[in-house]
Amino acid sequence: MTSRRQARRAALFALYKADLTGRPLELDPQSDEYTEQLAREVSARTGELDARISETSSGWPAGRLGVVERNVLRIAVHEIDTGLVPPEVAIDEAVTLAKRYASDEAGKLVNGILGRVAREAA
Repeated sequence: MTSRRQARRAALFALYKADLTGRPLELDPQSDEYTEQLAREVSARTGELDARISETSSGWPAGRLGVVERNVLRIAVHEIDTGLVPPEVAIDEAVTLAKRYASDEAGKLVNGILGRVAREAA
């Protein structure tokens, strides 16, 4: 069984690959249920999620963000919107992913954007 943290990481990698290459989402056949659900749902909502990210991140439209940051934000906004996890968990996990796979600065950017998303959702 995969932890949700591992599932988010796997979903991030699949979404990153699809976003970077412009090809359809490809999941590892060994992916667990949460990874598959998260990746497919986020992939299906990219336009809506990107619009939400762009509205919330003054001066940083989704298309201008790095591929890692954009997909980390998509995952977290989706988790916040759907109530899959509490907003604090979604934000913490997203910041951790951004710092690990992008940079400390990306972590700060992700934290700021998601803080606004969470406040607007409340």
